[in-house]
Amino acid sequence: MKSILVTLFLFASLSSLAQDTTKVEQYCEVVATGRLLSNKVTIDIDYGEERSIWKDHRVRTDEGKLKKFNSVVDAVNYLGKDGWKLVNAFPISTGNGPMVYHYVFKKEFAKSDTD
Repeated sequence: MKSILVTLFLFASLSSLAQDTTKVEQYCEVVATGRLLSNKVTIDIDYGEERSIWKDHRVRTDEGKLKKFNSVVDAVNYLGKDGWKLVNAFPISTGNGPMVYHYVFKKEFAKSDTD
């Protein structure tokens, strides 16, 4: 009986050690660029992944279709529904071209999900 209790205790101790509940913050950035002679914007979401000209990094719906945003607020709401929190927003002037707006978001993930 004693050996069964010791075995159960060891098993419970080891299984609790295996569960890493450490959280880490991850960041992403929405870059909204105005189009010349239009009130539309181009939205780019940068999750920090390596980018290649050979791979398509555009945001897609659950059905695999390209996600089109109606406005910057639509993109901000899209990330908010996914649990991202707005940290900062700032414009950058590109000289004579359109203004570029940057929105930085953060979200907590389990450390094991980010490795």
